[in-house]
Amino acid sequence: MALAQEDIAFIKQYIGEWLAEQSLGKPPLVYEIELRERMVRVEEELKHQRELMLLLQQQMREGFERVDQRFEAMQINMDKRFEAMQNSMDKRFEDVNKRFEQVDKRFEQMDKRFDEMLKRHDQQFLWLFGMIATGVGLIIAALRYL
Repeated sequence: MALAQEDIAFIKQYIGEWLAEQSLGKPPLVYEIELRERMVRVEEELKHQRELMLLLQQQMREGFERVDQRFEAMQINMDKRFEAMQNSMDKRFEDVNKRFEQVDKRFEQMDKRFDEMLKRHDQQFLWLFGMIATGVGLIIAALRYL
């Protein structure tokens, strides 16, 4: 069943009213104004959300900058502590080196004592050997005259 031209004209004439009736009885002009108001509100809300997002991004940037500053401060603090520890360790090593030098001096003194003792023992050995040789010589001479 095909539509006649008069049916099409009838539909075109009343379609606006029918659609307005379907939109809760509001006339098309009021409906269009309401749509425009809604679009304006949606655009304003989108603008507000964009501003909020920009504000959030700015706050995040500031937060990251504060975190970076905190990390830099911590790095400086750690560098100072490590430098203090290094200085302390250097001082300990210097103290240990001084102690080793003192021990070396003591060993040198002991070496001198041992050298002196060895010289004295050598001298005493020579005296002892000389006395023994003299004693043996005297005994041999005495035995020859007897």
